[in-house]
Amino acid sequence: MELDIVGLSRLQFALTALYHFLFVPLTLGLSILLAIMETVYVMTGRPIWRQMTKFWGILFGINFAIGVSTGLVMEFQFGMNWSYYSHYVGDVFGAPLALEGLMAFFLEATFVGLFFFGWDRLSKVAHLVVTWLVALGTNFSALWILIANGWMQNPVGAAINPQTMRMEVTDFYAVLTNPVAQAKFVHTASAGYVVASLFVLGVSAWYLRHGRHVELAKRSLTVAASFGLAASLSVVVLGDESGYLSSEHQKMKLASIEAMWHTEPAPAGFTVVGLPDQAARATHYAIHIPWVMGLIGTRSLTGEVAGINELVKLAEVRIREGMLAYDALMDIRAPGGNASVPPALQARFDQHSAVLGYALLLKRYVDDPRQASAAQIALAAADTVPQVAPLFWSFRIMVALGMYFIVLTATFFILSARRRLDAYPWLLTVAVWSLPLPWIAAEAGWIVAELGRQPWAIEGVLPTAVAVSNLGIGTVLTTLIGFVVLYTILLVVEMRLMLKAIGKGPESEAPSAPGIASPLIGATAALRGAPMISTE
Repeated sequence: MELDIVGLSRLQFALTALYHFLFVPLTLGLSILLAIMETVYVMTGRPIWRQMTKFWGILFGINFAIGVSTGLVMEFQFGMNWSYYSHYVGDVFGAPLALEGLMAFFLEATFVGLFFFGWDRLSKVAHLVVTWLVALGTNFSALWILIANGWMQNPVGAAINPQTMRMEVTDFYAVLTNPVAQAKFVHTASAGYVVASLFVLGVSAWYLRHGRHVELAKRSLTVAASFGLAASLSVVVLGDESGYLSSEHQKMKLASIEAMWHTEPAPAGFTVVGLPDQAARATHYAIHIPWVMGLIGTRSLTGEVAGINELVKLAEVRIREGMLAYDALMDIRAPGGNASVPPALQARFDQHSAVLGYALLLKRYVDDPRQASAAQIALAAADTVPQVAPLFWSFRIMVALGMYFIVLTATFFILSARRRLDAYPWLLTVAVWSLPLPWIAAEAGWIVAELGRQPWAIEGVLPTAVAVSNLGIGTVLTTLIGFVVLYTILLVVEMRLMLKAIGKGPESEAPSAPGIASPLIGATAALRGAPMISTE
């Protein structure tokens, strides 16, 4: 990545998004786990399940608060660093974000307060409804965000207005039902469930390994293993769906993930490991499994997975066609032009408008794409190849960890069914040391999704290089450093709060009566180092 204004703006957004995504998956998954635990409490009336819900609720609350504070900056960056992007696609992109705020975040934020302070003020069933509404709001929030992000990957239901130079919604239902967005939502949500399950699994294993809060730990392990196994399996299935959709809508991303430089005869093989060399357009020391990539990418034995070199040639063709669209666009927007566009001119633009974005790739090399040379067209076509090595390895790290999570959760699921969760102390240690791994897998997945889209801010529509604000490098660099410092502090604060709460453990459950401390009061006591009631 070049450290010019575009590179620095990309780096700033990438780092803030990576920081924010440390908190989002845990919030998604813990909200569902809390609802499951409280449902068992309401059905059985056993205080241990209420104790579990309140304890894990404290950790959910800490993570939720830090996650919200890191997420607020994300939307402001669209106006700060990506002003032309906001102008170009704001009519489409703004609607899901507005719905996320109005429909999901307000629901989540309203009921999260009732979750914490309503234990002794609401009936069991009413509080259970509140907990499920928190979970629903949390997941709805992710849905709208991923509808917006999915549209960036596959821009459907919208068209460019050549007079305003803005993308405008033509079919909002198509935006909502975008298959890429739906696949991203269920895949991302399932990944969040895995993160939360492994978090509960690891903390509970630590308690069990040290003989603390044994009853809570065993029940939490059982819930986490069961839910985590189902989520881990679903991640694999839904990830396969994402791969299939990439073969339809993002062929270059799929080819780069595989480091497939040339189109292979169907069905293409899958490269297990290798050393991608982007300069040489080759993958050294590659180990292949026949047919697998063809089956994943096309779900057939005859479908072809396009190679990078062939896709670059196709991009060059689209750039040349896009230049025709750009020429018609300039005629439409010519100074002194009529308010109404002549039908013949509009038809000329409409004929090629679908590939206008490819002409904009030339803006990196020439002010007027119509004046581009053959060499500049070739350079712009070559820019459609993202950074292959990071994509190649991020995908394989994600997949390898996904397989490991299936094995780990399945093992504890079997041990739970046999009532032998504490039979193998070394397995509990493995679970504890596995705590960071789901976050690594989630961040690797984010890198695959977003880095694989480059050089596009909006796939095939708006190149990243023309989407940035007109800022100085010093301004972006200063804010980049500031955000990294601030977010690092927030991350340290989160970890300290989490470790304090985990170290103190859950509150003991007594009959409901006025004056019993709420989970937030217990968390505050933990932070101050004050004595807390424990079940030890």
